[in-house]
Amino acid sequence: MTTARLGPDYRAAAWQAIGESELDVLVIGGGVVGAGAALDAASRGLSVALVEARDWAAGTSSRSSKLIHGGLRYLEQRDFALVREALKERALLLHRLAPHLVRPVPFLLPLRHRVWERGYIGAGVLLYDTMGGARALPRHRHLSRRRALQVAPSLREDALVGAIQYYDAQVDDARHTMMIARTAAQLGATVLTRARVTGLVRDGDRVTGAHVLDVETGGEVVVRARRVISATGVWTDELHQAAAAAKPFSVRASKGVHIVVPRDRVRLDTGLILRTEKSVLFVIPWGKHWIIGTTDTDWDLDKAHPAASRADVDYILDHVNAVLRTPITRDDIEGVYAGLRPLLAGQSADTAQLSREHAVATPAPGLVTVAGGKYTTYRVMARDAVDAAARGLGRAVPPSRTEHLPILGAVGYHELWIDRHVVAERAGLPVATVEHLLRRYGSGVRDLLELIAERPELGTPIPGAEEYLRAEAYYAVSHEGALHLEDVLTRRLRVSIEESDRGLFAAAEVASLIAPLLGWDDATTQREVRLYADRVRAERAAQEAATDVEANAARLAAGEVAEVSLA
Repeated sequence: MTTARLGPDYRAAAWQAIGESELDVLVIGGGVVGAGAALDAASRGLSVALVEARDWAAGTSSRSSKLIHGGLRYLEQRDFALVREALKERALLLHRLAPHLVRPVPFLLPLRHRVWERGYIGAGVLLYDTMGGARALPRHRHLSRRRALQVAPSLREDALVGAIQYYDAQVDDARHTMMIARTAAQLGATVLTRARVTGLVRDGDRVTGAHVLDVETGGEVVVRARRVISATGVWTDELHQAAAAAKPFSVRASKGVHIVVPRDRVRLDTGLILRTEKSVLFVIPWGKHWIIGTTDTDWDLDKAHPAASRADVDYILDHVNAVLRTPITRDDIEGVYAGLRPLLAGQSADTAQLSREHAVATPAPGLVTVAGGKYTTYRVMARDAVDAAARGLGRAVPPSRTEHLPILGAVGYHELWIDRHVVAERAGLPVATVEHLLRRYGSGVRDLLELIAERPELGTPIPGAEEYLRAEAYYAVSHEGALHLEDVLTRRLRVSIEESDRGLFAAAEVASLIAPLLGWDDATTQREVRLYADRVRAERAAQEAATDVEANAARLAAGEVAEVSLA
């Protein structure tokens, strides 16, 4: 499989072609489900376009807990079908679909009560180990308090009487989503970011396409399609309204906030899962950092930029510090991010109690909507949406084959990992650098190494973001479709949550590096840096706000790159 290059030349050609002929399927929404639907449809031989108003994974799909898991707590809610389905998907992602991006992580579950809790939770974890594809990971083990403190020395002795350790998996959600979109492009789909749907096209009561605005230039095109799939997440209700269709279901937004702290602030040889009064709190290893979260609260304010408030951060700190010998302080926090889960609305007023199952509906002829679910089961959601869209196309459409279709970078990854010392020697790079690249690009690492061979200066770290090479920022534009500095620092790299200055020091260097690729002059380059700095200041101001309303207002004070581009 050759590499799909989503650079500026690709984008220009795609805009030229997208309105020329009627498509089988137009997918709206570039999160993981929309990207998955485009890949599923393209792999069945359908003509497909995927349009995203901002950037790949700009919403929910870059702001998750970054876990690929069955959802241990859903067993307690007796949602066995959801857990079984998710565990099967976890096994596929680990071993076939995305082994370069998804990897196992052990979690320690502290026990607070003797005898009954170990038996009760142990039975649940045993079931978790044996359902679906769960056997893809090591079995759980029971630990005494002494043994648990050996693997988690930062825990207070009075925080547990023993523990159970089990395995799940994690993923860089934004990279994974982007790689799915690139794989769809490799199979013939036309994929575009900064492509905003401004209205649906109708023929009588049938939806036959959409008006799509190029947010970068202000140009607009009519894209005609025999089926339109909406994978718009928390904007699903707005899409139903635009279609003038009865809502087959409604979606509620639940805000989840995470904080990122340095790895040396918490001494653990394992991830950690804590039961709270509402749900669970994770402490998740993330390179040289820990991700700690999440919250689960109703959100009815701005959906594009959900804001974390002081109350959200304090909630996380209070719960994790309840079990730590040395508390984490606000000064330790390197990054904070907030995302919105699109939950199918139910009778419960508590979003933590709403189902994580998904739904697919046809609210109007020609229109399919998919919503709900969880990141882990994106492929199943995408398959079900394309199944619904394929009905009535007037020709036989083969069944989904994405269960057997590795995404870009997966094929050849294991062989390169085994030979990583040889690869490093040939490239003249440290083995640790090659390992870092393999875990982010898989077999696509060859592209990076060729780039570095041609321009050795790109093989050096980015000042202010030394975990990443200059080549990675360059490649984010040349191959991965980044159009703005924010796209690079926030989603292609994760500098915005991993550096204590949120990437401000690195911003000018990265902007100057990508400017020639994007045709920026000095004024545009400086504007991109200024907009990124404004966003960082706005997010920090929101995190000092007492309420969601105040945090929302503070976050919206920052300008939007798309708004500036249209000015």
